Amino acid sequence: MILVAKNWKDYELIDAGVGEKLERWGKYYFIRPDPQVIWPRAKKSDIWAKSHAKYIRSPKGGGAWEKNRKFDASWNISYKDLTFQIKPTDFKHMGLFPEQAVNWEWIIKKIRSSKTPVKVLNLFAYTGGATVAASYAGAEVCHVDSAKGMVNWAKENIKLTGLSKRPLRFIVDDVIKFVKREHRRGKKYDAIIMDPPSYGRGTSGETWKIEKHLLSLISDCMQILSPDPLFFLLNSYTAGFSHVVLENLLRLTIGKHLLGNIESGEVGLQISDSKLVLPCGVFGRWEKAEDR
Repeated sequence: MILVAKNWKDYELIDAGVGEKLERWGKYYFIRPDPQVIWPRAKKSDIWAKSHAKYIRSPKGGGAWEKNRKFDASWNISYKDLTFQIKPTDFKHMGLFPEQAVNWEWIIKKIRSSKTPVKVLNLFAYTGGATVAASYAGAEVCHVDSAKGMVNWAKENIKLTGLSKRPLRFIVDDVIKFVKREHRRGKKYDAIIMDPPSYGRGTSGETWKIEKHLLSLISDCMQILSPDPLFFLLNSYTAGFSHVVLENLLRLTIGKHLLGNIESGEVGLQISDSKLVLPCGVFGRWEKAEDR
């Protein structure tokens, strides 16, 4: 199963080919590398020439933006009622993963369908796309990331969407340590979202490796789920990870203890004026069985 984000107006995947993708972010156009794009370009070169900047990878690792035209240091785009700040980063990201709109829609639907108040924990929460969606839907949200800059960016997104007065906690911390501490405090959450990186560092230099730590983290999260949780959502952009891996992890943890539905799949973006879909990541999710 692949879920395709089709309802964007401020974002567009214009073309993709020969290891690169051409995107429109609001009024600006950018070219970024994507190793999955092994097919030729469909659009003419003059369309690609409209780009304001192109990210060039360095043979030594990392890379830099090659600027072709002037553009603002940052600007805003919206997905329906949600608004986000966009700015090109040194590591090629723009501060948002537009394919995640399909999960935002699902999060909003699940929270609004709940008959009781919902407390959401968002781990590895980055710039807070899911945090904004959950808060917009009416949930109380705790946003956790080890990078202070990303947490500040998430706060800006909350402000832009007009949610500053909603019940929100922003935490700069190592995710593993935070979850264990919440368990000791007796804290409970009705829904957990996580988007773990392949590799990362905590606030005090702690090492995260997804293949080594993800299962134990999910198991720890089981200790802070409320007695009647609403959902558990896993996202991953780790190369080589099938969505079935995430589904298996959920079946071996939450699926062993709670009745509900488990599914997994990919998220993607459709190339404009084309039937081609660019796969962008995988997800696995458990949801409470609907009352009959």
